[in-house]
Amino acid sequence: VQLQASGGGLVQAGGSLRLSCAASGSAFRFYYMDWYRQAPGKQREVVASIRSGGGAFNYADSVKGRFTISRDNAKNTVYLQMNSLKPEDTAVYYCGARKPKNLEYDYWGQGTLVTVSS
Repeated sequence: VQLQASGGGLVQAGGSLRLSCAASGSAFRFYYMDWYRQAPGKQREVVASIRSGGGAFNYADSVKGRFTISRDNAKNTVYLQMNSLKPEDTAVYYCGARKPKNLEYDYWGQGTLVTVSS
């Protein structure tokens, strides 16, 4: 499985972005998918997770009510809809694929930069 994240960019506070993570290979639908982010000087943070069948879970407290993870297994793509963006959401966002119940990633993408200006 290869992952390609896209959709990042520069947005003003309060704005929205939709990130996409396109996967190659038919095994995508078997994996749990995470969106996680890394900001300069901060630890990596899992933003949201979604089960292979589509149930979302594990939203970070900092994004609850603002971000929504979803997936389309027919398109081999996972999405992150980000609304009401804040400057503290600025980070490189990555998607990762892991086997159910595992915490380590089997595959991850190259990341897409999200910059939120105040």
